[in-house]
Amino acid sequence: MEFCVKVDPATWQQYVSTPVKGKTILLDAFTNKGSAFTPKERDELDLQGLLPPAICTIEQQLKRTYESFQAKTTPLEKFIFMASLQDRNETLFYRLCHERIDEMMPIVYTPVVGEACQKFSHIYRRGRGLYVGYDQRGHIEKVLSNYHTKNPSVIVVTDGERILGLGDQGAGGMGIPIGKLSLYTLCAGISPYSTLPITLDVGTDNEERLADPLYLGLRHKRIRGDQYQAFVDEFVAAVQKVFPNVLLQWEDFLKGNAIKQLHRFRDKLCTFNDDIQGTAAVVLSGIYGGLKLTGQPIRDQRLVFAGAGASSNGIAALFVAALVEGGLPLKEARQRIWAVDTKGLVTSDRPGLEDFKADYARDLAETASWTCRDRSRISLEEVVANVKPTILIGVSATPGTFTEGVVKMMAKDNARPLVFPLSNPTSKSECTAEEAVRWSEGRAIVATGSPFAPVKYGSETHRIGQCNNAFVFPGIGLGVCVSRARYISDGMFLAAAQALADQVTPEDLKESAVYPQLARIRECSLQVACAVIRRAVSEGHADAEILLNLEKNVQRAMWFPEYLPVRYEP
Repeated sequence: MEFCVKVDPATWQQYVSTPVKGKTILLDAFTNKGSAFTPKERDELDLQGLLPPAICTIEQQLKRTYESFQAKTTPLEKFIFMASLQDRNETLFYRLCHERIDEMMPIVYTPVVGEACQKFSHIYRRGRGLYVGYDQRGHIEKVLSNYHTKNPSVIVVTDGERILGLGDQGAGGMGIPIGKLSLYTLCAGISPYSTLPITLDVGTDNEERLADPLYLGLRHKRIRGDQYQAFVDEFVAAVQKVFPNVLLQWEDFLKGNAIKQLHRFRDKLCTFNDDIQGTAAVVLSGIYGGLKLTGQPIRDQRLVFAGAGASSNGIAALFVAALVEGGLPLKEARQRIWAVDTKGLVTSDRPGLEDFKADYARDLAETASWTCRDRSRISLEEVVANVKPTILIGVSATPGTFTEGVVKMMAKDNARPLVFPLSNPTSKSECTAEEAVRWSEGRAIVATGSPFAPVKYGSETHRIGQCNNAFVFPGIGLGVCVSRARYISDGMFLAAAQALADQVTPEDLKESAVYPQLARIRECSLQVACAVIRRAVSEGHADAEILLNLEKNVQRAMWFPEYLPVRYEP
Protein backbone atom coordinates (compact mmCIF):
# COMPACT_ATOMS: atom_id res chain seq x y z
CA MET A 1 0.00 0.00 0.00
CA GLU A 2 1.47 3.34 -1.05
CA PHE A 3 -0.38 5.49 1.49
CA CYS A 4 -1.61 5.55 5.07
CA VAL A 5 -3.95 7.68 7.13
CA LYS A 6 -2.23 9.73 9.84
CA VAL A 7 -3.21 12.36 12.37
CA ASP A 8 -1.51 15.77 12.43
CA PRO A 9 -0.29 16.17 16.06
CA ALA A 10 -0.67 19.95 15.87
CA THR A 11 -4.29 20.05 14.62
CA TRP A 12 -5.53 16.49 15.32
CA GLN A 13 -6.76 16.45 11.74
CA GLN A 14 -6.55 13.23 9.77
CA TYR A 15 -4.69 13.27 6.48
CA VAL A 16 -3.45 10.84 3.85
CA SER A 17 0.30 10.37 3.71
CA THR A 18 1.73 9.13 0.41
CA PRO A 19 5.33 8.49 -0.71
CA VAL A 20 4.47 8.99 -4.42
CA LYS A 21 3.63 11.91 -6.64
CA GLY A 22 2.06 12.68 -9.98
CA LYS A 23 -0.08 10.37 -12.03
CA THR A 24 0.41 7.45 -9.64
CA ILE A 25 -1.78 9.24 -7.12
CA LEU A 26 -4.55 9.65 -9.70
CA LEU A 27 -4.41 5.96 -10.61
CA ASP A 28 -4.92 4.79 -7.03
CA ALA A 29 -8.62 4.69 -6.14
CA PHE A 30 -7.81 5.24 -2.48
CA THR A 31 -5.81 8.45 -2.96
CA ASN A 32 -7.49 9.89 -6.04
CA LYS A 33 -9.73 12.91 -5.48
CA GLY A 34 -9.90 13.92 -9.12
CA SER A 35 -10.92 17.54 -9.60
CA ALA A 36 -11.21 18.00 -5.82
CA PHE A 37 -7.45 18.27 -5.23
CA THR A 38 -6.71 21.71 -3.79
CA PRO A 39 -4.20 24.12 -5.39
CA LYS A 40 -1.74 23.39 -2.57
CA GLU A 41 -2.07 19.63 -3.10
CA ARG A 42 -1.65 20.01 -6.85
CA ASP A 43 1.62 21.86 -6.30
CA GLU A 44 2.97 19.53 -3.63
CA LEU A 45 1.95 16.34 -5.40
CA ASP A 46 3.07 17.34 -8.93
CA LEU A 47 -0.49 17.29 -10.26
CA GLN A 48 -0.44 20.64 -12.04
CA GLY A 49 -1.48 20.17 -15.64
CA LEU A 50 -2.71 16.63 -15.03
CA LEU A 51 -6.17 17.87 -14.07
CA PRO A 52 -8.57 20.52 -15.43
CA PRO A 53 -8.04 23.87 -13.67
CA ALA A 54 -11.38 24.02 -11.85
CA ILE A 55 -11.35 23.00 -8.17
CA CYS A 56 -14.55 21.08 -7.43
CA THR A 57 -16.27 20.20 -4.20
CA ILE A 58 -17.38 16.63 -3.62
CA GLU A 59 -20.97 17.86 -4.00
CA GLN A 60 -20.20 19.10 -7.50
CA GLN A 61 -18.52 15.81 -8.32
CA LEU A 62 -21.57 13.94 -7.06
CA LYS A 63 -23.85 15.96 -9.32
CA ARG A 64 -21.69 15.23 -12.37
CA THR A 65 -21.31 11.56 -11.50
CA TYR A 66 -24.99 11.03 -10.83
CA GLU A 67 -25.86 12.60 -14.20
CA SER A 68 -23.61 10.02 -15.85
CA PHE A 69 -25.18 7.25 -13.79
CA GLN A 70 -28.68 8.28 -14.85
CA ALA A 71 -27.66 8.20 -18.51
CA LYS A 72 -27.14 4.44 -18.29
CA THR A 73 -30.23 2.67 -19.61
CA THR A 74 -30.06 -0.79 -18.02
CA PRO A 75 -29.33 -2.02 -14.47
CA LEU A 76 -26.24 -3.89 -15.71
CA GLU A 77 -24.86 -0.76 -17.38
CA LYS A 78 -25.39 1.10 -14.11
CA PHE A 79 -23.58 -1.69 -12.25
CA ILE A 80 -20.62 -1.43 -14.63
CA PHE A 81 -20.56 2.35 -14.23
CA MET A 82 -20.51 2.07 -10.43
CA ALA A 83 -17.79 -0.61 -10.51
CA SER A 84 -15.67 1.64 -12.70
CA LEU A 85 -16.24 4.56 -10.33
CA GLN A 86 -15.14 2.39 -7.41
CA ASP A 87 -12.01 1.43 -9.32
CA ARG A 88 -10.96 5.05 -9.82
CA ASN A 89 -12.28 6.89 -6.73
CA GLU A 90 -13.34 4.91 -3.66
CA THR A 91 -14.43 7.94 -1.66
CA LEU A 92 -16.68 9.33 -4.38
CA PHE A 93 -18.17 5.86 -4.99
CA TYR A 94 -19.14 5.42 -1.36
CA ARG A 95 -20.36 8.99 -1.00
CA LEU A 96 -22.71 8.55 -3.97
CA CYS A 97 -23.96 5.26 -2.51
CA HIS A 98 -24.42 6.91 0.88
CA GLU A 99 -26.36 9.89 -0.49
CA ARG A 100 -28.67 7.70 -2.60
CA ILE A 101 -28.59 4.42 -0.72
CA ASP A 102 -32.11 3.26 -1.66
CA GLU A 103 -31.28 3.64 -5.33
CA MET A 104 -27.70 2.38 -5.24
CA MET A 105 -27.83 -0.72 -3.04
CA PRO A 106 -29.91 -2.76 -5.52
CA ILE A 107 -27.37 -1.81 -8.21
CA VAL A 108 -24.12 -2.52 -6.37
CA TYR A 109 -25.51 -5.68 -4.74
CA THR A 110 -28.74 -7.65 -5.04
CA PRO A 111 -30.50 -8.05 -7.34
CA VAL A 112 -28.22 -6.67 -10.10
CA VAL A 113 -25.06 -8.35 -8.82
CA GLY A 114 -26.60 -11.69 -9.84
CA GLU A 115 -26.60 -10.73 -13.52
CA ALA A 116 -23.13 -9.23 -13.09
CA CYS A 117 -21.81 -12.56 -11.79
CA GLN A 118 -23.36 -14.41 -14.72
CA LYS A 119 -21.70 -12.01 -17.17
CA PHE A 120 -18.54 -11.44 -15.13
CA SER A 121 -16.11 -12.60 -17.81
CA HIS A 122 -17.72 -10.32 -20.39
CA ILE A 123 -17.84 -7.14 -18.30
CA TYR A 124 -14.50 -7.57 -16.52
CA ARG A 125 -12.56 -4.29 -16.39
CA ARG A 126 -10.04 -4.37 -13.57
CA GLY A 127 -8.91 -6.83 -10.94
CA ARG A 128 -10.07 -6.39 -7.36
CA GLY A 129 -9.30 -8.73 -4.48
CA LEU A 130 -7.52 -12.07 -4.85
CA TYR A 131 -8.18 -15.18 -6.92
CA VAL A 132 -6.77 -18.24 -5.18
CA GLY A 133 -6.76 -21.05 -7.70
CA TYR A 134 -6.52 -24.78 -7.16
CA ASP A 135 -3.44 -24.67 -9.38
CA GLN A 136 -1.77 -22.41 -6.76
CA ARG A 137 -1.89 -24.94 -3.91
CA GLY A 138 1.40 -25.07 -2.10
CA HIS A 139 1.83 -21.31 -2.71
CA ILE A 140 -1.28 -19.80 -1.13
CA GLU A 141 0.67 -17.87 1.50
CA LYS A 142 2.56 -16.10 -1.30
CA VAL A 143 -0.71 -15.31 -3.10
CA LEU A 144 -2.18 -13.76 0.05
CA SER A 145 1.00 -11.76 0.62
CA ASN A 146 0.58 -10.12 -2.78
CA TYR A 147 -2.42 -8.12 -1.58
CA HIS A 148 -1.79 -4.42 -1.13
CA THR A 149 -3.30 -4.34 2.38
CA LYS A 150 -1.04 -6.22 4.74
CA ASN A 151 -3.39 -6.25 7.73
CA PRO A 152 -6.98 -6.51 6.45
CA SER A 153 -9.81 -6.43 8.96
CA VAL A 154 -12.37 -8.46 7.00
CA ILE A 155 -12.13 -11.14 4.31
CA VAL A 156 -15.19 -12.35 2.41
CA VAL A 157 -14.49 -15.60 0.54
CA THR A 158 -16.56 -17.68 -1.88
CA ASP A 159 -15.91 -20.67 -4.10
CA GLY A 160 -18.61 -19.50 -6.51
CA GLU A 161 -20.70 -22.65 -6.39
CA ARG A 162 -23.98 -21.30 -5.05
CA ILE A 163 -24.21 -17.68 -6.12
CA LEU A 164 -27.51 -16.28 -4.80
CA GLY A 165 -30.19 -18.48 -6.37
CA LEU A 166 -28.22 -18.76 -9.63
CA GLY A 167 -25.99 -21.72 -8.85
CA ASP A 168 -22.43 -22.34 -9.99
CA GLN A 169 -20.82 -19.25 -11.53
CA GLY A 170 -17.18 -20.29 -11.04
CA ALA A 171 -14.79 -17.34 -11.05
CA GLY A 172 -17.72 -15.05 -11.82
CA GLY A 173 -18.77 -15.45 -8.21
CA MET A 174 -16.17 -12.81 -7.32
CA GLY A 175 -18.93 -10.23 -7.71
CA ILE A 176 -20.38 -11.42 -4.40
CA PRO A 177 -17.35 -10.87 -2.10
CA ILE A 178 -16.71 -7.51 -3.76
CA GLY A 179 -20.32 -6.50 -3.27
CA LYS A 180 -20.51 -7.80 0.29
CA LEU A 181 -17.45 -5.85 1.33
CA SER A 182 -18.84 -2.72 -0.30
CA LEU A 183 -21.81 -3.12 2.04
CA TYR A 184 -19.49 -3.55 5.04
CA THR A 185 -18.14 -0.11 4.20
CA LEU A 186 -21.37 1.57 3.13
CA CYS A 187 -23.55 0.26 5.94
CA ALA A 188 -21.16 0.04 8.89
CA GLY A 189 -18.14 2.15 8.05
CA ILE A 190 -15.58 -0.64 7.81
CA SER A 191 -12.72 1.10 6.03
CA PRO A 192 -12.50 0.06 2.36
CA TYR A 193 -8.73 0.17 2.73
CA SER A 194 -8.89 -2.84 5.04
CA THR A 195 -11.22 -5.25 3.21
CA LEU A 196 -10.24 -8.22 1.07
CA PRO A 197 -12.54 -10.12 -1.34
CA ILE A 198 -11.33 -13.62 -2.27
CA THR A 199 -12.53 -16.26 -4.71
CA LEU A 200 -11.35 -19.85 -4.35
CA ASP A 201 -11.29 -21.16 -7.91
CA VAL A 202 -11.59 -24.93 -7.90
CA GLY A 203 -13.14 -25.10 -11.37
CA THR A 204 -16.81 -25.05 -12.34
CA ASP A 205 -19.49 -27.53 -13.37
CA ASN A 206 -21.33 -24.82 -15.29
CA GLU A 207 -21.13 -26.02 -18.89
CA GLU A 208 -22.05 -22.59 -20.23
CA ARG A 209 -19.07 -21.05 -18.47
CA LEU A 210 -16.69 -23.82 -19.59
CA ALA A 211 -17.83 -23.39 -23.18
CA ASP A 212 -17.42 -19.61 -23.09
CA PRO A 213 -14.13 -18.62 -24.83
CA LEU A 214 -13.98 -15.49 -22.64
CA TYR A 215 -14.43 -17.30 -19.32
CA LEU A 216 -11.78 -16.07 -16.87
CA GLY A 217 -11.69 -19.00 -14.44
CA LEU A 218 -9.98 -22.38 -14.39
CA ARG A 219 -11.33 -24.56 -17.22
CA HIS A 220 -12.04 -27.86 -15.56
CA LYS A 221 -14.76 -29.52 -13.53
CA ARG A 222 -14.96 -28.71 -9.86
CA ILE A 223 -12.51 -30.41 -7.56
CA ARG A 224 -14.44 -32.24 -4.88
CA GLY A 225 -14.06 -34.58 -1.92
CA ASP A 226 -10.81 -34.86 -0.01
CA GLN A 227 -8.86 -32.84 -2.58
CA TYR A 228 -11.28 -29.93 -2.23
CA GLN A 229 -11.15 -30.04 1.55
CA ALA A 230 -7.34 -30.20 1.58
CA PHE A 231 -7.30 -27.06 -0.59
CA VAL A 232 -9.69 -25.21 1.73
CA ASP A 233 -7.64 -26.35 4.74
CA GLU A 234 -4.49 -24.97 3.15
CA PHE A 235 -6.25 -21.68 2.43
CA VAL A 236 -7.43 -21.29 6.03
CA ALA A 237 -3.97 -22.16 7.37
CA ALA A 238 -2.46 -19.53 5.07
CA VAL A 239 -4.98 -16.92 6.27
CA GLN A 240 -4.13 -17.71 9.89
CA LYS A 241 -0.43 -17.21 9.18
CA VAL A 242 -0.52 -14.19 6.85
CA PHE A 243 -3.52 -12.36 8.39
CA PRO A 244 -3.78 -13.70 11.97
CA ASN A 245 -6.18 -10.98 13.19
CA VAL A 246 -8.65 -11.00 10.30
CA LEU A 247 -12.37 -11.77 10.40
CA LEU A 248 -13.15 -14.43 7.75
CA GLN A 249 -16.67 -14.56 6.34
CA TRP A 250 -17.78 -17.51 4.18
CA GLU A 251 -20.17 -16.63 1.38
CA ASP A 252 -22.25 -18.55 -1.19
CA PHE A 253 -20.80 -22.02 -0.73
CA LEU A 254 -22.96 -25.04 -1.57
CA LYS A 255 -25.18 -25.83 1.42
CA GLY A 256 -23.29 -28.94 2.57
CA ASN A 257 -19.91 -27.27 2.19
CA ALA A 258 -21.15 -24.10 3.87
CA ILE A 259 -22.18 -25.92 7.03
CA LYS A 260 -19.09 -28.15 7.00
CA GLN A 261 -16.59 -25.28 6.72
CA LEU A 262 -18.34 -23.28 9.42
CA HIS A 263 -18.28 -26.20 11.87
CA ARG A 264 -14.73 -27.14 10.87
CA PHE A 265 -13.17 -23.72 11.45
CA ARG A 266 -15.34 -21.65 13.78
CA ASP A 267 -13.27 -22.70 16.81
CA LYS A 268 -9.95 -22.12 15.02
CA LEU A 269 -10.31 -18.50 13.91
CA CYS A 270 -12.76 -15.62 14.05
CA THR A 271 -15.24 -16.64 11.39
CA PHE A 272 -18.91 -16.90 10.42
CA ASN A 273 -21.09 -17.74 7.45
CA ASP A 274 -23.46 -14.96 6.44
CA ASP A 275 -25.75 -17.26 4.41
CA ILE A 276 -26.35 -19.35 7.51
CA GLN A 277 -25.90 -17.08 10.52
CA GLY A 278 -26.36 -13.60 9.08
CA THR A 279 -29.52 -14.64 7.26
CA ALA A 280 -30.79 -16.24 10.46
CA ALA A 281 -30.26 -13.05 12.46
CA VAL A 282 -31.96 -10.74 9.99
CA VAL A 283 -34.92 -13.13 9.54
CA LEU A 284 -35.32 -13.48 13.30
CA SER A 285 -35.24 -9.69 13.58
CA GLY A 286 -38.05 -9.52 11.00
CA ILE A 287 -40.04 -12.01 13.09
CA TYR A 288 -39.50 -9.90 16.20
CA GLY A 289 -40.65 -6.88 14.19
CA GLY A 290 -43.72 -8.74 12.94
CA LEU A 291 -44.65 -9.72 16.49
CA LYS A 292 -44.80 -6.04 17.37
CA LEU A 293 -47.72 -5.89 14.95
CA THR A 294 -49.43 -9.14 15.98
CA GLY A 295 -48.92 -8.62 19.71
CA GLN A 296 -48.00 -12.29 20.14
CA PRO A 297 -45.01 -13.63 22.11
CA ILE A 298 -42.21 -15.46 20.32
CA ARG A 299 -42.94 -18.65 22.29
CA ASP A 300 -46.35 -19.03 20.57
CA GLN A 301 -45.01 -19.12 17.00
CA ARG A 302 -45.02 -22.03 14.54
CA LEU A 303 -42.79 -21.82 11.49
CA VAL A 304 -42.91 -23.59 8.13
CA PHE A 305 -40.02 -23.40 5.68
CA ALA A 306 -40.30 -23.76 1.92
CA GLY A 307 -36.75 -24.89 1.23
CA ALA A 308 -34.47 -26.95 3.46
CA GLY A 309 -30.92 -25.85 2.75
CA ALA A 310 -28.18 -24.14 4.71
CA SER A 311 -30.15 -20.91 5.12
CA SER A 312 -33.19 -22.63 6.60
CA ASN A 313 -30.96 -24.64 8.92
CA GLY A 314 -29.36 -21.45 10.25
CA ILE A 315 -32.71 -19.66 10.62
CA ALA A 316 -34.18 -22.68 12.40
CA ALA A 317 -31.29 -22.90 14.86
CA LEU A 318 -31.52 -19.22 15.82
CA PHE A 319 -35.33 -19.35 15.94
CA VAL A 320 -35.08 -22.26 18.38
CA ALA A 321 -32.59 -20.26 20.46
CA ALA A 322 -35.09 -17.39 20.56
CA LEU A 323 -37.91 -19.74 21.62
CA VAL A 324 -35.75 -21.17 24.39
CA GLU A 325 -34.86 -17.66 25.52
CA GLY A 326 -38.61 -16.98 25.43
CA GLY A 327 -39.25 -19.79 27.88
CA LEU A 328 -39.77 -22.99 25.87
CA PRO A 329 -37.84 -26.19 26.60
CA LEU A 330 -35.41 -27.07 23.80
CA LYS A 331 -37.30 -30.20 22.70
CA GLU A 332 -40.59 -28.32 22.44
CA ALA A 333 -38.90 -25.45 20.61
CA ARG A 334 -37.58 -27.81 17.94
CA GLN A 335 -41.10 -29.15 17.44
CA ARG A 336 -42.28 -25.70 16.29
CA ILE A 337 -40.50 -26.08 12.92
CA TRP A 338 -41.54 -27.89 9.73
CA ALA A 339 -39.52 -27.92 6.50
CA VAL A 340 -40.71 -28.68 2.97
CA ASP A 341 -38.30 -29.20 0.07
CA THR A 342 -38.68 -30.45 -3.51
CA LYS A 343 -39.61 -33.91 -2.20
CA GLY A 344 -42.28 -32.62 0.15
CA LEU A 345 -42.32 -32.49 3.94
CA VAL A 346 -38.93 -33.46 5.32
CA THR A 347 -39.50 -36.58 7.40
CA SER A 348 -37.09 -38.70 9.38
CA ASP A 349 -37.83 -41.88 7.40
CA ARG A 350 -36.52 -40.42 4.13
CA PRO A 351 -33.53 -42.43 2.80
CA GLY A 352 -30.21 -40.60 2.58
CA LEU A 353 -31.38 -37.60 4.60
CA GLU A 354 -28.64 -34.98 4.89
CA ASP A 355 -27.50 -34.03 8.38
CA PHE A 356 -28.74 -30.46 8.15
CA LYS A 357 -32.23 -31.68 7.16
CA ALA A 358 -32.27 -34.44 9.77
CA ASP A 359 -32.03 -31.85 12.55
CA TYR A 360 -35.61 -30.73 11.90
CA ALA A 361 -37.14 -33.74 10.12
CA ARG A 362 -40.57 -34.75 11.36
CA ASP A 363 -41.82 -38.21 12.32
CA LEU A 364 -44.18 -39.38 9.59
CA ALA A 365 -46.50 -40.71 12.29
CA GLU A 366 -47.33 -37.09 13.16
CA THR A 367 -49.19 -36.81 9.86
CA ALA A 368 -51.41 -39.85 10.40
CA SER A 369 -54.52 -37.72 10.88
CA TRP A 370 -53.73 -35.40 7.95
CA THR A 371 -55.68 -35.53 4.70
CA CYS A 372 -52.99 -35.91 2.02
CA ARG A 373 -52.96 -36.94 -1.62
CA ASP A 374 -49.67 -38.77 -1.22
CA ARG A 375 -48.26 -39.32 2.25
CA SER A 376 -44.82 -40.03 0.80
CA ARG A 377 -44.74 -36.52 -0.69
CA ILE A 378 -46.71 -34.09 1.48
CA SER A 379 -46.97 -30.73 -0.25
CA LEU A 380 -46.40 -27.26 1.16
CA GLU A 381 -50.11 -26.51 0.90
CA GLU A 382 -50.95 -29.65 2.87
CA VAL A 383 -48.39 -28.81 5.54
CA VAL A 384 -49.76 -25.28 5.93
CA ALA A 385 -53.34 -26.60 6.09
CA ASN A 386 -52.54 -29.04 8.88
CA VAL A 387 -49.84 -27.26 10.88
CA LYS A 388 -51.55 -23.83 10.77
CA PRO A 389 -48.24 -21.97 11.06
CA THR A 390 -48.01 -18.34 12.10
CA ILE A 391 -44.88 -17.82 9.97
CA LEU A 392 -44.12 -18.95 6.41
CA ILE A 393 -40.56 -18.50 5.14
CA GLY A 394 -39.39 -19.15 1.60
CA VAL A 395 -35.75 -20.05 0.97
CA SER A 396 -36.39 -22.39 -1.95
CA ALA A 397 -35.11 -20.26 -4.86
CA THR A 398 -38.20 -21.48 -6.74
CA PRO A 399 -40.62 -18.84 -8.04
CA GLY A 400 -44.30 -19.62 -7.56
CA THR A 401 -43.77 -21.78 -4.46
CA PHE A 402 -46.10 -19.56 -2.45
CA THR A 403 -49.32 -20.11 -4.39
CA GLU A 404 -52.52 -18.15 -3.92
CA GLY A 405 -53.95 -21.13 -2.05
CA VAL A 406 -51.03 -21.25 0.39
CA VAL A 407 -51.17 -17.53 1.18
CA LYS A 408 -54.96 -17.55 1.55
CA MET A 409 -54.65 -20.46 3.96
CA MET A 410 -52.10 -18.52 6.04
CA ALA A 411 -54.56 -15.60 6.17
CA LYS A 412 -57.46 -17.90 7.07
CA ASP A 413 -55.69 -19.21 10.16
CA ASN A 414 -54.01 -15.94 11.27
CA ALA A 415 -55.25 -12.37 11.63
CA ARG A 416 -51.77 -11.13 10.59
CA PRO A 417 -49.69 -13.97 9.11
CA LEU A 418 -45.97 -13.47 8.58
CA VAL A 419 -45.18 -14.31 4.94
CA PHE A 420 -41.50 -13.97 4.00
CA PRO A 421 -40.60 -14.94 0.38
CA LEU A 422 -36.86 -14.49 0.84
CA SER A 423 -35.18 -16.06 -2.19
CA ASN A 424 -33.23 -13.71 -4.40
CA PRO A 425 -32.65 -12.34 -6.94
CA THR A 426 -36.18 -11.13 -7.65
CA SER A 427 -36.72 -13.78 -10.33
CA LYS A 428 -36.36 -16.50 -7.68
CA SER A 429 -38.80 -15.06 -5.14
CA GLU A 430 -41.46 -17.54 -3.95
CA CYS A 431 -44.12 -14.92 -4.75
CA THR A 432 -44.17 -11.18 -5.25
CA ALA A 433 -44.90 -8.77 -2.44
CA GLU A 434 -48.03 -7.60 -4.26
CA GLU A 435 -49.32 -11.18 -4.50
CA ALA A 436 -48.75 -11.83 -0.79
CA VAL A 437 -50.60 -8.66 0.19
CA ARG A 438 -53.46 -9.10 -2.29
CA TRP A 439 -54.02 -12.80 -1.68
CA SER A 440 -54.18 -12.18 2.07
CA GLU A 441 -56.60 -9.25 1.62
CA GLY A 442 -54.01 -6.84 2.97
CA ARG A 443 -53.39 -8.72 6.22
CA ALA A 444 -50.04 -10.45 5.56
CA ILE A 445 -46.94 -8.97 7.14
CA VAL A 446 -44.52 -9.27 4.25
CA ALA A 447 -40.74 -9.14 4.08
CA THR A 448 -38.79 -10.11 0.97
CA GLY A 449 -35.24 -11.03 0.07
CA SER A 450 -35.06 -8.66 -2.90
CA PRO A 451 -36.37 -5.09 -2.99
CA PHE A 452 -40.02 -4.62 -3.94
CA ALA A 453 -41.97 -1.39 -4.37
CA PRO A 454 -44.60 -0.45 -1.77
CA VAL A 455 -47.95 -2.20 -2.26
CA LYS A 456 -51.22 -0.31 -2.18
CA TYR A 457 -54.20 -2.29 -0.91
CA GLY A 458 -57.45 -0.48 -0.18
CA SER A 459 -56.65 2.70 1.69
CA GLU A 460 -53.37 1.40 3.08
CA THR A 461 -49.86 1.33 1.67
CA HIS A 462 -47.58 -1.52 2.73
CA ARG A 463 -43.88 -0.68 2.71
CA ILE A 464 -42.16 -3.97 1.97
CA GLY A 465 -39.27 -4.44 4.32
CA GLN A 466 -36.31 -6.06 2.61
CA CYS A 467 -34.97 -8.92 4.72
CA ASN A 468 -31.51 -7.80 3.76
CA ASN A 469 -28.48 -9.29 5.49
CA ALA A 470 -26.89 -5.85 5.16
CA PHE A 471 -28.91 -4.84 8.22
CA VAL A 472 -26.91 -7.34 10.28
CA PHE A 473 -23.57 -8.61 8.95
CA PRO A 474 -21.82 -5.21 8.60
CA GLY A 475 -22.70 -4.35 12.20
CA ILE A 476 -21.55 -7.74 13.39
CA GLY A 477 -18.26 -7.27 11.53
CA LEU A 478 -17.88 -3.79 12.99
CA GLY A 479 -18.49 -5.08 16.50
CA VAL A 480 -16.03 -7.93 16.08
CA CYS A 481 -13.32 -5.66 14.67
CA VAL A 482 -13.72 -2.93 17.28
CA SER A 483 -13.81 -5.36 20.21
CA ARG A 484 -11.17 -7.69 18.76
CA ALA A 485 -13.50 -10.55 19.63
CA ARG A 486 -11.83 -13.93 19.63
CA TYR A 487 -14.91 -15.93 18.65
CA ILE A 488 -18.33 -15.31 17.06
CA SER A 489 -21.04 -17.13 19.00
CA ASP A 490 -24.68 -17.89 18.24
CA GLY A 491 -25.57 -15.60 21.13
CA MET A 492 -23.94 -12.68 19.33
CA PHE A 493 -26.26 -13.24 16.36
CA LEU A 494 -29.26 -13.41 18.70
CA ALA A 495 -28.18 -10.09 20.21
CA ALA A 496 -27.82 -8.63 16.72
CA ALA A 497 -31.38 -9.70 15.79
CA GLN A 498 -32.82 -8.16 18.93
CA ALA A 499 -30.86 -4.93 18.45
CA LEU A 500 -32.07 -4.53 14.87
CA ALA A 501 -35.68 -5.19 15.85
CA ASP A 502 -35.36 -2.44 18.46
CA GLN A 503 -34.64 -0.02 15.61
CA VAL A 504 -38.09 -0.58 14.06
CA THR A 505 -40.08 2.58 14.80
CA PRO A 506 -43.83 3.12 15.27
CA GLU A 507 -43.75 4.87 11.89
CA ASP A 508 -42.31 1.72 10.30
CA LEU A 509 -45.00 -0.41 11.88
CA LYS A 510 -47.79 1.88 10.61
CA GLU A 511 -46.65 0.86 7.12
CA SER A 512 -46.52 -2.85 8.12
CA ALA A 513 -42.74 -2.72 7.68
CA VAL A 514 -40.73 -4.99 9.98
CA TYR A 515 -37.36 -3.45 9.12
CA PRO A 516 -36.13 0.13 9.46
CA GLN A 517 -35.80 2.46 6.51
CA LEU A 518 -32.64 1.68 4.55
CA ALA A 519 -31.51 5.29 4.98
CA ARG A 520 -30.99 4.52 8.70
CA ILE A 521 -28.76 1.52 8.11
CA ARG A 522 -25.56 3.07 9.52
CA GLU A 523 -27.41 3.95 12.71
CA CYS A 524 -28.74 0.38 12.84
CA SER A 525 -25.25 -1.04 12.30
CA LEU A 526 -23.95 1.05 15.19
CA GLN A 527 -26.56 -0.42 17.53
CA VAL A 528 -26.00 -3.96 16.20
CA ALA A 529 -22.24 -3.57 16.75
CA CYS A 530 -22.73 -2.37 20.33
CA ALA A 531 -25.12 -5.23 21.11
CA VAL A 532 -22.70 -7.77 19.64
CA ILE A 533 -19.83 -6.35 21.70
CA ARG A 534 -21.86 -6.47 24.92
CA ARG A 535 -22.77 -10.09 24.25
CA ALA A 536 -19.18 -10.97 23.34
CA VAL A 537 -17.93 -9.49 26.60
CA SER A 538 -20.63 -11.24 28.66
CA GLU A 539 -19.68 -14.58 27.07
CA GLY A 540 -15.96 -14.02 27.55
CA HIS A 541 -15.06 -13.58 23.87
CA ALA A 542 -13.87 -9.97 24.22
CA ASP A 543 -12.25 -7.93 26.99
CA ALA A 544 -14.49 -5.83 29.23
CA GLU A 545 -12.41 -2.66 28.78
CA ILE A 546 -14.13 -2.09 25.43
CA LEU A 547 -17.42 -1.34 27.24
CA LEU A 548 -16.05 1.98 28.50
CA ASN A 549 -17.52 4.71 26.25
CA LEU A 550 -18.69 1.89 23.95
CA GLU A 551 -20.97 3.74 21.57
CA LYS A 552 -18.53 6.63 21.19
CA ASN A 553 -15.66 4.24 20.43
CA VAL A 554 -17.69 2.34 17.84
CA GLN A 555 -18.78 5.58 16.18
CA ARG A 556 -15.17 6.74 16.04
CA ALA A 557 -14.21 3.54 14.22
CA MET A 558 -16.78 4.05 11.46
CA TRP A 559 -15.19 5.37 8.25
CA PHE A 560 -17.16 8.04 6.38
CA PRO A 561 -16.61 8.84 2.69
CA GLU A 562 -15.14 12.33 2.72
CA TYR A 563 -11.91 13.63 1.26
CA LEU A 564 -8.93 14.03 3.55
CA PRO A 565 -5.97 16.28 2.81
CA VAL A 566 -3.21 14.45 0.94
CA ARG A 567 0.42 15.09 1.82
CA TYR A 568 3.61 13.93 0.21
CA GLU A 569 5.83 12.24 2.80
CA PRO A 570 8.64 10.20 1.20
